[in-house]
Amino acid sequence: MTTRSGSASYDGLGKDGKGHVSTQSGVLSDTQYGFNSRFEEGAGTNPEELIAAAHASCFTMALSFALAGAGFNDGKLETTAKVTIDKDGDGFTITKSALDLKASVAGISPEQFETIALDAKQNCPVSKVLNAEVTLTHSLNA
Repeated sequence: MTTRSGSASYDGLGKDGKGHVSTQSGVLSDTQYGFNSRFEEGAGTNPEELIAAAHASCFTMALSFALAGAGFNDGKLETTAKVTIDKDGDGFTITKSALDLKASVAGISPEQFETIALDAKQNCPVSKVLNAEVTLTHSLNA
């Protein structure tokens, strides 16, 4: 139905290389990435940070629509995703995406909220594409 695109380039090889990443929308345009921004605290972005932002936004939107579909029309959702990358043999593997949600939804019970939130975690498209453990912690302010 919808296809989105991103692109990346890498000039040089290994730790000495410098990369740039762009998105179709232009929100990222030749944004720097490389070894320092991925495994240290260098300037620029990195794939795990981008996956974390994608997962947080996908889950939050899925939850928002599920809550609206359940008849709720007033609330605020704030999600942070922390993506973990671990050494795996000679390479690396993304092993976990931990979602942490802070929510305020008028008129919802904690039990109903948890049911809807867990379903959104399981069924948002980014959760489905990740070959990693996906966890969710949440707090609800009534």
